[in-house]
Amino acid sequence: MSPSKKDDLIELLIKEGYLKSPAIIEAFRKIDRFDFVIDYLKTEAYRNSPLGIGFGQTISQPLTVAVMLELLQPEPGQKILDIGSGSGWSTALLCEIVGGGGKVYGVEVVPELSEFGRKNVSHYNFVRQGIAEFVCADGSKGLPDKAPFDRIISAASSQQVPEAWKKQLKIGGRLVLPMRQSLWLIIKKSENDFEEKEYPGFIFVPLIEK
Repeated sequence: MSPSKKDDLIELLIKEGYLKSPAIIEAFRKIDRFDFVIDYLKTEAYRNSPLGIGFGQTISQPLTVAVMLELLQPEPGQKILDIGSGSGWSTALLCEIVGGGGKVYGVEVVPELSEFGRKNVSHYNFVRQGIAEFVCADGSKGLPDKAPFDRIISAASSQQVPEAWKKQLKIGGRLVLPMRQSLWLIIKKSENDFEEKEYPGFIFVPLIEK
């Protein structure tokens, strides 16, 4: 059988060094971006570019998602907060990685997109199995009633790190977010000590706050 366009995209991301971790590569193979793209853009599903999903939001570029997940380093059994879950693609990738012992909370402020993401992720049974849960809320506030989290990831750009996210991250936890046209990795060393690393050259839609 000849490789699909999905396989071509994944091999390109591996070859160029963006996809490295076996668990993340396997998640990219199992969770098909095609299932998370709006109907009239299905033919573009394997393009390495962001695609609109309505309401001024996008499904992120595959390269960017690969970089963010590699920085996040999600592991089986972890509890993860996915801010700006949108299409649900990153939520589903994370669900595949954390597995049955883990939990991923997808937070989306736009009701129609929250439902869109939930429906898309439901194709993979993660919602029914209790691995994925969708919450329509202002992501800048995190989810205090579900904290603390092993990992927090945001697909929407902030001007600064919301204090709620820092507070809701476990000590030793990792937070990946876009900020001022860069990706940032923040590692919580202690309650008030954070290590920050910047990876420039990325563009994201802004975080919507209520």
